[in-house]
Amino acid sequence: MSYLRGFYLLLAVALLLPIAFPGSYYVTVVGVTAALNAILAVSLNLLMGYAGQISLGHAGFFGVGAYASAILTTRYGWNPWPAIVAGMAATGVIAFTLARPILRLKGHYLAMATLGMGIIINIVLVQAGSFTGGPDGLGGIPTLSLFGWRVNSDLRWYIVIVSVLLVVVWISLNIINSRSGRALRALHGSEVAAEMMGIDTGATKTQVFVLAALIASLAGSLFAYQQAFVSPDSFSFFFSIELVTMVVLGGMASTYGAILGAVILTFLPELLVVFEDYEVMIFGAILMLMMIFLPQGLFVGLQGLVRRVLRAKQGSERGAA
Repeated sequence: MSYLRGFYLLLAVALLLPIAFPGSYYVTVVGVTAALNAILAVSLNLLMGYAGQISLGHAGFFGVGAYASAILTTRYGWNPWPAIVAGMAATGVIAFTLARPILRLKGHYLAMATLGMGIIINIVLVQAGSFTGGPDGLGGIPTLSLFGWRVNSDLRWYIVIVSVLLVVVWISLNIINSRSGRALRALHGSEVAAEMMGIDTGATKTQVFVLAALIASLAGSLFAYQQAFVSPDSFSFFFSIELVTMVVLGGMASTYGAILGAVILTFLPELLVVFEDYEVMIFGAILMLMMIFLPQGLFVGLQGLVRRVLRAKQGSERGAA
């Protein structure tokens, strides 16, 4: 399967990084955050990049998964793994219930509806203090373990979260290159044309919306166990906007572009820390220049540049011959 070549390259990079840079802060600490953001960006890209359904409330599903795991393990003594499944189930029910009415909307109406959904979830997390800890958050979340193997170090968290990222990318690539993926692209191109081709657009949009929410919930649970603490600030509207920016920056309708966007927006604040007073200004300028000169996203733009260089090289070789 030719579409998996990039996946094997990603797998090789993920395996080699901790070996090439043992104990590196940027690999085992920032890399874990980047991998978590990449999971969220890949899931959002399925909804936005391929199905063409914008969502400004994706952080809400991230928060539902995180708080479900946090509450069930700290207040009710659940094992972390069943808590993850329960969180995904709860998120799936919420997403399925909201999908049909919300996804009937289009354009900025859809954006506003998903924005409202994310804000409502955040308000509930703040106000339901008896369960969520309110604005102060909830701590004491137990360590994740698998058959006695405790995930209690940065390197082990890197292994777990990058493994989940690879599974999510593999699922995403297989969906995109299947009949369902063709339906998503047709839906993105024209909903009316997709319906004329016999595609049930309502069911297709619901399915991808629920799938994206389930992946976000899984990422939220991993985030809760990795941090051992959750608060509503981590799942705000601003984080939803950041996730959208990751997808757009890397390249819409590109799984690897979503990963690249997540990595850049995770590492960029770390690299700009020496310019603390000007960080926001520099960050905004970089994004503005990217959108002006590479409107299709960084990954797609780099692919085009490589193709042009190769064609020019081949042309010069033919001329020389």
